[in-house]
Amino acid sequence: MAQSAPMPMCPMAETCKGMMEKPLSGLVMVMPGIAFISLGVLIAVWPSVLPWLVAAAFILAGGAMLMMAKFMRGLGARLRTPQARPQ
Repeated sequence: MAQSAPMPMCPMAETCKGMMEKPLSGLVMVMPGIAFISLGVLIAVWPSVLPWLVAAAFILAGGAMLMMAKFMRGLGARLRTPQARPQ
């Protein structure tokens, strides 16, 4: 029986390897977990803060959606305009 070629490496493996070689990338991945744990403790200790956190999340999500819509509209406008093509 002939030996099959080794399976090619997953493309994400190279990306993850590159991220892990950078010292701050591990910290950046841990920060959201720490933030969620801190918010959970804050809500458990002071439950009246929950509506404020929900309101802040809605405001941030709304702002992000508006920024994304503006970006997409600009991208669409650039794609609709004829570009000079080299001949």
